[in-house]
Amino acid sequence: MPEILVNQQTASKVSKEQALVLLLTEVGIADIPLVGGKNASLGEMLQQLECKGVKVPNGFATSAYAYRYFIQAAGLEAKLRQIFADLDVEDVNNLRQTGKQARNLMLQTPFPEELQTAIAQAYEHLCQQYGPDTDVAVRSSATAEDLPDASFAGQQETYLNVHGLPAVLEACHKCFASIFTDRAISYRQIKGFDHFNIALSVGVQKMVRSDLAASGVMFSIDTETGFKDAALITAAYGLGENVVQGAVNPDEYLVFKPTLQQGFRPILAKRLGTKEIKMVYDVGGSKLTKNVPVAASERLQFALNDDEILQLAQWACTIEDHYSQVRGVYTPMDIEWAKDGITNELFIVQARPETVQSQKEQNVLRTYYLKEKGNVLVTGRSVGEMIGQGKARVILDVHQIQQFQPGEVLVTNRTDPDWEPIMKKASAIVTNQGGRTCHAAIIAREMGIPAIVGCGNATTAIKTGQEITISCAEGETGKVYQDLLSYEVREVPLEELPRTRTKIMMNVGNPEEAFSYAAIPNDGVGLARMEFIIANHIKAHPLALLHFDELEDELAKYKIAELTGQYEDKAEFFIDKLAQGIGTIAAAFYPKPVIVRLSDFKSNEYANLLGGKQFEPKEENPMIGWRGASRYYDDRYREGFALECQAMKRVRNEMGLTNVILMVPFCRTPSEGQRVLAEMAKNGLVRGENGLEVYVMCELPSNVQLADKFSEVFDGFSIGSNDLTQLTLGLDRDSELVAHLFDERDEAVKRMITQAIAIAKQCDRKIGICGQAPSDYPEFARFLVEQEIDSISLNPDSVLKTLLEIAATEQESQ
Repeated sequence: MPEILVNQQTASKVSKEQALVLLLTEVGIADIPLVGGKNASLGEMLQQLECKGVKVPNGFATSAYAYRYFIQAAGLEAKLRQIFADLDVEDVNNLRQTGKQARNLMLQTPFPEELQTAIAQAYEHLCQQYGPDTDVAVRSSATAEDLPDASFAGQQETYLNVHGLPAVLEACHKCFASIFTDRAISYRQIKGFDHFNIALSVGVQKMVRSDLAASGVMFSIDTETGFKDAALITAAYGLGENVVQGAVNPDEYLVFKPTLQQGFRPILAKRLGTKEIKMVYDVGGSKLTKNVPVAASERLQFALNDDEILQLAQWACTIEDHYSQVRGVYTPMDIEWAKDGITNELFIVQARPETVQSQKEQNVLRTYYLKEKGNVLVTGRSVGEMIGQGKARVILDVHQIQQFQPGEVLVTNRTDPDWEPIMKKASAIVTNQGGRTCHAAIIAREMGIPAIVGCGNATTAIKTGQEITISCAEGETGKVYQDLLSYEVREVPLEELPRTRTKIMMNVGNPEEAFSYAAIPNDGVGLARMEFIIANHIKAHPLALLHFDELEDELAKYKIAELTGQYEDKAEFFIDKLAQGIGTIAAAFYPKPVIVRLSDFKSNEYANLLGGKQFEPKEENPMIGWRGASRYYDDRYREGFALECQAMKRVRNEMGLTNVILMVPFCRTPSEGQRVLAEMAKNGLVRGENGLEVYVMCELPSNVQLADKFSEVFDGFSIGSNDLTQLTLGLDRDSELVAHLFDERDEAVKRMITQAIAIAKQCDRKIGICGQAPSDYPEFARFLVEQEIDSISLNPDSVLKTLLEIAATEQESQ
């Protein structure tokens, strides 16, 4: 006769191994064989992390012993083995028939009386804590799930908003049967697990009323790049199943962990999701839950405020740190959270080891490059930094998955675990719905194929049989191209790369690619350009935001109003977006130096921003006109420059990213440099305060000739070889008529650079180069090394080949 264990008082009488039911507070991570990974993890957090502020709803779990007792007492194993004798998971119809037979057998076999009694006692214990007929979530937890190399996510069933003992018993019975869902059978077969060696535990946990608030998923690692220092949080309204299944496009938030743990508020990115529907309790209805539309006004708001985002990120750090200590190895985590709409409290409802990035080979840098571009059919969020291609197969109903052929691209509305039998055969996946933590994204990463999720219109824009290329190698926006485009994969063994005296830095403009670039061996960022962020993420002229009500261009005014819908203060939109963009680049390379060049648009480029024409003069030659330093202290732009300063102050002071060095471009005289520093100081950026260094671009002949004087004003130099070549040779680099004369390797330019390096070193100032030349010409990089330049900043795609060239040059000179 099995024993019943439902609380601490009976624990002494019975061993855990023979208990039918265990309270979550009685189990920990060592008890995965008894209650499965999900329940063991909940118990671990209740016991070890509640004291550190992590909130977890209480509950209980049926044991693996209870499952085996059920199978044994009813003599089910022999019958199940007979059903599985002819299983072929590659045959979708065979898989369906086998699964249905196995589940029916389980459901038609009643629970032993002892198990029903144990569940009843445990549920009563929970009701004493939370109230009569308390609402619970009933979740399956297999004894092989949540292992570091196999997630088993969503393989078995979950039931939400379950009230009363009869409903709890019924849900537990259905969970037992769900060990034989089609997807679970297929997944176990792929992963090499024996169907009869795995047992199922059922977790019964107090529901968090997130149907009245929000919920989501978070990872303690960036899911696409494997960048370890960022927590990714997704959020949508209602119960969390919609986020997990990809039924909604959720909000996304990115938080930098190192400075968060130092007490700063480093929210690097906030992306608004569409959040069209939410899952709520079906009060008085025929089902336990239902989906309802979200009001348009709510969809345009973030589901979480900044304090909640930071709280969840802090918990992600706490949970990751604990599991890494317990396991003795770095363990990034995949965590589900929920916010209670009655109490406004946040809770963690699941935590498991992340199973993709943590398993990747760390010693090889594998990069995908698209060698040609084509017609873009649809875009969405990219998953997996890869490229895939094949014939499209549009499937809208899971019952039609037998149509899918190996090597095709699956195009659908969204996926759930029922789709997994064909997902493993796909060359790529494209969905209308979902975010970076949805089911399709998780499985695509695990299978090692690219996916693009949340496209909106993929199933109408793409036709079955059409040859397409799926590119997730161009940043966070994934693109589906028409036709099979040429691409290549480069692999570099990182342990074989030499170290150099000359610092190898990178030119980075796009924050979306920063985490990927950080994996390339480097000494920091020699040039982070503001212009990309302003042009692509902000899109509006800073003065148009400051003087929005006075805008004369009605179309520009409409577009700006759309862009800034979440901001009452339009200028705050500029500060926020610029701070997040630069903050992401600074975080990616932290604590290495990141040199951020203040804005260097020309007047014609500023005029092309929304609302810009009203505030910009028409210049005959903007290339040598009102640009760079000359704008910053000018009354016609001073308040626009103040917004840049406020954004950079936020990055350094609020996000804690003091590795940011600011750089002034196109500074014609030392006195102009002093005026810029004074303007920066007015806006809270004081050179030398809080370790702030300010560099100047060395791109004008005057910067070279007066390098000793500029050294008295600034902390360092970065040579801009493009403008220095233009102004040394007296040619317009935008003019095709003289383009053939433009050459950074010209003797006059090289003499300028030699002189600049020599004077900077005499004045004890750092000097590097961030221009294009060393990326294009290996011999130019060799020349710079021979001049003993401190650092060379390169385009990311030329870092590795130039690194080898520099190492060889340094070795020759020894």
